Amino acid sequence: MTPPGGGFKGTGTGMEVTDKSVFPKIARMLKGCTGLFCVTGAGVSADSGLPTYRGEGGLYSDKMTEEGIPIEVALAGDMLKENPAITWKYLSQIEARSRKASFNEAHRVLAEMEKFFEVCILTQNIDGFHTDAGSGNVIEIHGNIHDIFCTECGWKDTVKDFSSLVIPPLCPKCAGIVRPAVVFFGETLPYRALQKLYYETDRPYDVFMSIGTTSVFPYIKEPIIRARNMKKATIEINPDCTDVSDIVDIRVSMGASEALTGIWRAFNEL
Repeated sequence: MTPPGGGFKGTGTGMEVTDKSVFPKIARMLKGCTGLFCVTGAGVSADSGLPTYRGEGGLYSDKMTEEGIPIEVALAGDMLKENPAITWKYLSQIEARSRKASFNEAHRVLAEMEKFFEVCILTQNIDGFHTDAGSGNVIEIHGNIHDIFCTECGWKDTVKDFSSLVIPPLCPKCAGIVRPAVVFFGETLPYRALQKLYYETDRPYDVFMSIGTTSVFPYIKEPIIRARNMKKATIEINPDCTDVSDIVDIRVSMGASEALTGIWRAFNEL
């Protein structure tokens, strides 16, 4: 019987900035694992045509909006309460960019992995692509942009996109402010998603991947840090250096779709 992680024990001290030559090594780690915990960010959806947030050319690279305020202020919970038109203006622009997009090979590969071992995905993305691709155990820690509700009476709906909405939308029942079920800047994380995260990180996953995320939030980098401390195998897939780059065992310096497709091809060749 192959030991968990293909016999690989993570140390967090032998970081490799590498290319596709490492795919067979990662494939062997996956071949011997019983469970994979993945942390994903905007980079996973980049190949679907969605912009990243903080990388080069990302959505937040130019901090100021037309109103002369940072995008984080425009997309803050306080702004939604004070001036929902501003929040919805930029929210609808973000949604419009993703309207014709769909899941890509990175999402597909992660869903395919569930046929071979247990997979949990903690995602910051609000596009719903992981679930659309077929992944069954997804923690949408920042919510889903397609689920909307009234902040006054609790009316709820799920929409395919925002094309049929008047911006800013008002509740059809009470004319209250409608918002998507996503976490805006300055807001707390959803209780149920947090509880599921705590539950999953206590389970015996033996390989941990950080994919397409800058890992700036503590709750995003914490699973990787915790895995490193427990000597679990840790892998990062990102073309840019991030807040966890110097602690992972293997760092693959490329985009999510290219890396995951190559790793999965190597896995199936074993």
